[in-house]
Amino acid sequence: MNQQVSKPLTPGKVTIVGCGLIGGSIAFALTKQGWDVSVVDQDSAVEQQALAVGAATQIGVDSEADLVVVATPVRRVAKTVAKIAAETSAVITDVGSTKAQICSEVESTRFVGGHPMAGSELDGLAGAKADMFEGAMWILTPSEETDESAFTFVRRIVRSLGATAVVLDPQTHDTLVAEVSHVPHLTAATLMNQAATSSLDHSLLLRLAAGGFRDMTRISAGRAGIWPDICFANKAAITTSLDALVTSLSEVRQLVEREDHEGLLQHLETARLARLNLPHGFGSYDEVSEVTVTIANESGHVAKVSALAADLEINILDLDINHAVKGTEGSLRLLIDSQSALRLAKALEAQGYLVKTNHLEEER
Repeated sequence: MNQQVSKPLTPGKVTIVGCGLIGGSIAFALTKQGWDVSVVDQDSAVEQQALAVGAATQIGVDSEADLVVVATPVRRVAKTVAKIAAETSAVITDVGSTKAQICSEVESTRFVGGHPMAGSELDGLAGAKADMFEGAMWILTPSEETDESAFTFVRRIVRSLGATAVVLDPQTHDTLVAEVSHVPHLTAATLMNQAATSSLDHSLLLRLAAGGFRDMTRISAGRAGIWPDICFANKAAITTSLDALVTSLSEVRQLVEREDHEGLLQHLETARLARLNLPHGFGSYDEVSEVTVTIANESGHVAKVSALAADLEINILDLDINHAVKGTEGSLRLLIDSQSALRLAKALEAQGYLVKTNHLEEER
């Protein structure tokens, strides 16, 4: 079956600013693909290490870079992007786990906000690996001002790293990530601290802390230094989620105190079923359709269409933009699994787009 809409991605030049766990993993992956990778890090020893282990081919910002990935702590992302945008003509993306504040401060149309949902308990370049993003979700947060060719370029690179690109607006990203990443990390750290500082027999308690406790607190072993900046940048969403968690825990406490068997059983069973039904990614598709959307030759349409697909929980397998050389219209071609293609087409038509669908037959 032919599932290719766009041409294969040709390796070019990339600069990675911040060569820690995520930046280092991107560097390893792109070097493996044949990219000319340069790295910048506040620690010159890390830069030299990146060269020594084969994660990079040179040090410093490459003025001819096609792409710059900013992998600094979130508090420094916006200023770093502004500096890079003034010095190069490269497309720029970041990997920060908060997006609203960063995207509101960055004015460059060549910037595409990003957040790979991947990580490790290991720290720094020593924990980096080329396959870090295989099967991971990678959130992209383009604005209506984002250059569509820049967005498409970043999305294709994300896919080349083995990740699934999902488009969200920055505020929605921060609200969702507070629930599934930031608050769970704070909760795991709190549970770990509670056990570590318990008045009970400390050594025996921690020796008994196996199985479920280790699973629940595993993420608390991650690098602590990045989290204050993340939490403060996403303060509103995190505090709202923490308040809801405190309320839920108070309700559970009451169920236990009252010995409410049915209430507690329902609480546990609801959680069990929700956990069993967690999605395992988008998976592969046996039948694929091409959805062609007529768009005006102006920015913002890729972001709108991609965000609509995300709202409908439809994965875009690939996309390509064809801008008309003359005239006011172009087209956006999407690869969608056939079961979802009609649903997306109807939603797009409801928003005034002209849409055509074409089922792709298997090649004989």
